[in-house]
Amino acid sequence: MNIKQKENVTKMRTAGMTYKEIADASSLSVNTVKSYCLRNDLHPSKSRDRQSMIEPLTYCKQCGTELNQIKGGRAKQFCSSTCRSIWWKNHQDQINRKAYYKCQCACCGKTFTSYGNSHRKYCCHECYIQDHFHSEIVLISEKNCLAIGLSQSVNTDGKGEG
Repeated sequence: MNIKQKENVTKMRTAGMTYKEIADASSLSVNTVKSYCLRNDLHPSKSRDRQSMIEPLTYCKQCGTELNQIKGGRAKQFCSSTCRSIWWKNHQDQINRKAYYKCQCACCGKTFTSYGNSHRKYCCHECYIQDHFHSEIVLISEKNCLAIGLSQSVNTDGKGEG
């Protein structure tokens, strides 16, 4: 950063602009602006401070119990983890889920959707069992044939050689 950029960042930050706004206006990276502001103890003016404009939630979303907010920290939305889990369980439509993957079953070839696991191979437990243990049964039966002295080839009369 040159001297002119530093002066502009100082003016914009004291005027109340965010790191991103300053970075976009001055063609600098957000991390450069943030580092400079933190090193030089630059804070936005109270007139445009976004945190002071947001009124913190004072009641639990689930049970309505009054919340004790800690100044300077993140605003609490729930009084306890129990209330939080109950509320999210009842409001699953508001969960922002982004980790959906389209996969193809290795056993039946069916296309299915998997949440959170992009490497899933099977669409259901039955396909997993079929694919894994069907091939093992063949191997076990071949081992049993060798163990009792039969070779893999079979005579025309149905008896094993050996």
